Amino acid sequence: METQITELFGLQIYTDKGMFIGEVEDVVLDVESKKMESLVVGKVNDQLFELKNYKGLKIPYRIISAIDDIVLIRHLPGAFAGGSGSGDME
Repeated sequence: METQITELFGLQIYTDKGMFIGEVEDVVLDVESKKMESLVVGKVNDQLFELKNYKGLKIPYRIISAIDDIVLIRHLPGAFAGGSGSGDME
């Protein structure tokens, strides 16, 4: 299934355990290999991350399970533990 990149903006991102992460704010592409590298997250669920040193959150393509009406990613134990995330899952 092909999707236009612009259709990804604003999609909500959830883990496969139903945890809301945020919304797609931008897409990082590897132009040379013609592949999506990661999704940049906006409107981050502030209950999951300590945001005082927040520098942005990128979701690597390798943990994306599905993209349709929402973006579904693999749940990474410890990555979203109430405020213990570093802000970058890579």
